[in-house]
Amino acid sequence: MTTTVKITWDGASARRAERQFLAGPAGTGTPVAEVVGAMLGAHAQVLSAAEVSVGMRADGVTRADVRAALWDDRSLIKTYGPRGTVHLLAARELPLFSAALTAVPTGPSPFPPGVRLTEEQAGQVVAAIGDALDGRFLTLDELSEEVVARTGPWAGDRVMPAFQDLWPRWRQVMHRAGWAGTLCFGPNRGRKATYTRPAPGALEADPRDALAAFVHRYLHAYGPATPQHFARWLAAPPGWATALFGELASAGRIEEVLFEGTPAWVAAGDTDVPEDPARGVRLLPYFDAYVVAGQPRERLFPGAAYERALGGGQAGNYPVLLVDGVVAGVWHQRRRGRRTTVTVEPLVRLTARQERELGEQVERVGEVLEAAPELVVGEVTVGPHA
Repeated sequence: MTTTVKITWDGASARRAERQFLAGPAGTGTPVAEVVGAMLGAHAQVLSAAEVSVGMRADGVTRADVRAALWDDRSLIKTYGPRGTVHLLAARELPLFSAALTAVPTGPSPFPPGVRLTEEQAGQVVAAIGDALDGRFLTLDELSEEVVARTGPWAGDRVMPAFQDLWPRWRQVMHRAGWAGTLCFGPNRGRKATYTRPAPGALEADPRDALAAFVHRYLHAYGPATPQHFARWLAAPPGWATALFGELASAGRIEEVLFEGTPAWVAAGDTDVPEDPARGVRLLPYFDAYVVAGQPRERLFPGAAYERALGGGQAGNYPVLLVDGVVAGVWHQRRRGRRTTVTVEPLVRLTARQERELGEQVERVGEVLEAAPELVVGEVTVGPHA
């Protein structure tokens, strides 16, 4: 008779921290792409947040190192990742992400019939984007002209509501071009973003194999987890995720455990947890992967943190203070020239050791951002995304 392995929250948070370089930073010389790969991507809608996500996990790494990996040696790529949001990914993993993300079923369009693209039109737009960007770096306006020229005037109709403006129709599937591997970000041209087509890679031949590998990677970094957790991370249909996990379980690819008394999953055989719980103080920026993907939320954001550090249940709206693997405060940094003021609002009483570690973390934030930091302990008065 097989005994179901039991994993506690302390064990789960300790292994997540260890595998994402939060129990201790990656050593000097660790490739930046390895750190990003351990997180399954760094959210990069605001590039400085991604730079802090990476830098806080790796000794000696600054924002300049992240940018060099992105624009010089191209070991990182900036593109659309999970949930259709902008991420930094390890370039070598783009084929896996492309094969897996394009195999995830999309939900119903949020746009009314007169605005949305048909699937045929969406396919035309994705192909047109790839053709237009092949060997070129184009601004958004330039890319729009090319897409309309390759498809038809319907693609350029300004009917898509966005940020108190109307965008051309084709932009509603821009993220799908990123998933398909036909679009990624290029270096800015002045203040304007540019886009290009990433270097081709060998896609996984079978989408099911890609999805199996993707689930394995997710569970390694964030498990134990349920199909619902995985679906939420991807913004995918929960029923589809449940069926996928069922197939992988039947094939012996994943293993059921009891996570705080509730059935959850890990990769087959991957049931080890560190002997000691997570310890230490960490500062994590907006939309850090650890808090966005970490579940269950009520464990990761205990007590007052659930109200203070979440926005309507959504993680990532505030930079967070992590104490012993759980959210225990929020913080904000305001830069002025070569100096930055880091205001930290703890929600728990810190010990003398934790206060010292907080000071070290603030110094590290300054190193990453290449600024002289000043720590202020007090209320964070700005709102989310400030």
